[in-house]
Amino acid sequence: MRLSCLQENLNRGLSIVGRAVATRTTLPITNNVFLATDESRLKLVATNLEMAISHWIGAKVEDEGEITVPARLLTEFVASLPSDRVDFSLASGSKVVELSCARFEARISGVDAKDFPPIPKVDEGINTKVEVESLRQGINQVVFAVASEESRPVLTGVDAQFEGDLLTLAAADGFRLAVYKLPLSTPVDEKIEVIIPGRTLAELSRLIGDDEEVIDITVNPNKSQILFQMKNTQLVSQLVQGTFPQYSQLIPQSSNTKVVVDVAEFLRATRTASIFARDGSGIVRLVATPGSGELAPGKITVSARSEELGDDVGEIDATVEGEESKIAFNGKYLTDVLSVLRELQVTLETTNPSSPGVIRPVGVDNYTHVVMPMFVQW
Repeated sequence: MRLSCLQENLNRGLSIVGRAVATRTTLPITNNVFLATDESRLKLVATNLEMAISHWIGAKVEDEGEITVPARLLTEFVASLPSDRVDFSLASGSKVVELSCARFEARISGVDAKDFPPIPKVDEGINTKVEVESLRQGINQVVFAVASEESRPVLTGVDAQFEGDLLTLAAADGFRLAVYKLPLSTPVDEKIEVIIPGRTLAELSRLIGDDEEVIDITVNPNKSQILFQMKNTQLVSQLVQGTFPQYSQLIPQSSNTKVVVDVAEFLRATRTASIFARDGSGIVRLVATPGSGELAPGKITVSARSEELGDDVGEIDATVEGEESKIAFNGKYLTDVLSVLRELQVTLETTNPSSPGVIRPVGVDNYTHVVMPMFVQW
């Protein structure tokens, strides 16, 4: 194996596939990155057995070959090199890769590529395309709501329903629910529903480059694996097996109070209250008061109190329709959803202190967020 490539391309490629390198594993070779010549390119692959990322960079290939080397060592070494040409050489039958760049040289002991876990090929099944920006926004607005506990595996993933020219993403952890709808560039022939691990989508969101326009998505026929194809990068992931809860019935269909409020002001007031809520189970109290004519607009009061530390009250102007309402939420859940919204205003719909609150951005109808209330003494 003999080739050369640019340090900046190799450095970027290693950082991309490095997201899939196993951290805690019983299979040591998954701590390695797989290197192989592929026509006039260098192919980099890493996997943690649940997810695999492959990336191709341009290279001048003189001799074909493949090897696996410790990912962390190679990544740190390449990152420290000057921006110049990197030369690889691996003698036939050897497992020691020799690298040189400018006046730096290194020898890294590797492991035979035959021992590297095979990367699943997902080249048939349901196939569609989606625009990068809408997919990135959809992921960012639901993935934070997946469950971190492994007690219910289906909740650690994002439910993805492909139907016609629409993709619906939904995540829930038992305390909140996020649902986002986005258009597909290529319609699907049949309805299909799969559960994509939350970590896979979080990594995909980080991987998507600004130069990408569309992402090709393929789900294999038995719904066990999904492939995301980008320009020079592939991400293959196992799918979560099981049935996602029927979440549509969790979204309240009516409300007694509807509050329209500025997102930035609501977020600031919630973050401020959350400082005092840390010692009080994270409880942030909201009181929405309708206005009395044009001179006295409605308002929402955001407060928190701690028995030991003190309390905090913030007031922000709001348009309040319906009756006065009181409800309490976990402050983290409020800041999580308000932080990912791009719209300037948000609607909060409530029924009573013991019913879920519904948050929707003003001006779009493709996102719904439901938060369970916390029970407090008023």
